Amino acid sequence: MATGADRAVGLGLVGFSLLLFTYYTIWVVILPFVENDHVVHQYFLPREYSVILPGIAALILLLCVGTFIGVVMWKSRKPKKVD
Repeated sequence: MATGADRAVGLGLVGFSLLLFTYYTIWVVILPFVENDHVVHQYFLPREYSVILPGIAALILLLCVGTFIGVVMWKSRKPKKVD
């Protein structure tokens, strides 16, 4: 069973993910249909970042996964036998 601290951290992560998903959805799906001089545009980054930021996040994720796999493979290799 999860402790209270684990549940609080999990709830915080779910809340943060929901907030981030909502922000990104509004930014990418709804904002292009709002006029450029509307006041809501001041709360969002320029549209170029809607492609750049997820691309950078994907590269960092791939780098971390590749590094993890490399470290696990390096540690689990067997030494060569010398005859």
